[in-house]
Amino acid sequence: MSSDPETTTSEDRKTAVDDAAEHDALVDSAEMPFMAHVVELRQRILRGLFAVLALFLPIYFFANELYELVAAPLMAHLPNGGNMIATEVATPFLTPFKLAVYAAVFVGMPVLLHQAWSFVSPGLYKHEKRFARPLLVSSVALFYSGMAFAYFLVFPLVFAFMASVTPTGVTMMTDINRYLDFVITMFFAFGFAFEIPIATLLLVWSGVSTADSIARKRPYVIVGCFIGGMLLTPPDVISQLLLALPTWLLFEVGILFARVAEKRTERD
Repeated sequence: MSSDPETTTSEDRKTAVDDAAEHDALVDSAEMPFMAHVVELRQRILRGLFAVLALFLPIYFFANELYELVAAPLMAHLPNGGNMIATEVATPFLTPFKLAVYAAVFVGMPVLLHQAWSFVSPGLYKHEKRFARPLLVSSVALFYSGMAFAYFLVFPLVFAFMASVTPTGVTMMTDINRYLDFVITMFFAFGFAFEIPIATLLLVWSGVSTADSIARKRPYVIVGCFIGGMLLTPPDVISQLLLALPTWLLFEVGILFARVAEKRTERD
C-alpha cells in the first residue's frame, strides 16, 4: 500500500527541522577559546595572502599586456599617434606592478571570500548557512558584473566625451599611473554599487529593516545615488548618470527580492 503523500511530506519536513535543531544545538555548544579563534583567523588570512601571491606571480609576467588591455578604452579615443605618458622615473615599473597586485586580488576574490566563509561558517545556524552561500556566490558575480559594466560601457562613453571636448590645439595625453588610479577607483565604485541588492537582502534577513521600510526611503536613496555618482566619477554628466541610474535600478531590484524573501519566510 502506498503512503499518503501529505504524510510523507510532513515527515520529511519534521526530519529537516530536527536536523536543523540538532545542528544549531551543536553550534551553541561548540565554543572555542579566544586564542583558538585568533589562530584560525591567522591561518585563513595567510591562506588568502598565499593565494593572492600565487596569482600575482603569473599575472605580473603579463603585466604590460594586461595594462594594454586596461588602457584600450582610452587608447581607442586618443588622436592618431597619441600615446600615454609616464611622468616619473619609476612609473613604468611601479604601475604594471600595482596593476598586477590589484588584478591578483580581483581574480582571487572567490578564494578570499571562501576563506572568510570557512572562518565564520562553523558559528552559523542552519538557516543562516542556507542564505550565506548563495549570497557569497551572488556578491562575487555582482562585483564582477559591475567591473564589466564599467569597462565595456562606461569607459568608452566617458573617454569619447572627454576626447570630444578637448580644446583645439591641446593634445590629450594621460599619465599611466593616474589612469590606473582612475580605472581602479571606477572598478571599485561600480563593483560595490552592484552589491546594493545583496545589502538590501541582508538588511531584511537580519531583521534590521523591512522591504516596505526601505522602499519608503527611496527619495533619500535616489539623492544619495546621484551624490555618489558626483563624488566617485569624473566631473561629467555621462559618467555620473551611468553610475547613479544603475545604482537606483539595483536598489529597486533589491527591494523586489527582499519582498519575495519576506513572503517565503512568512510562508515557511
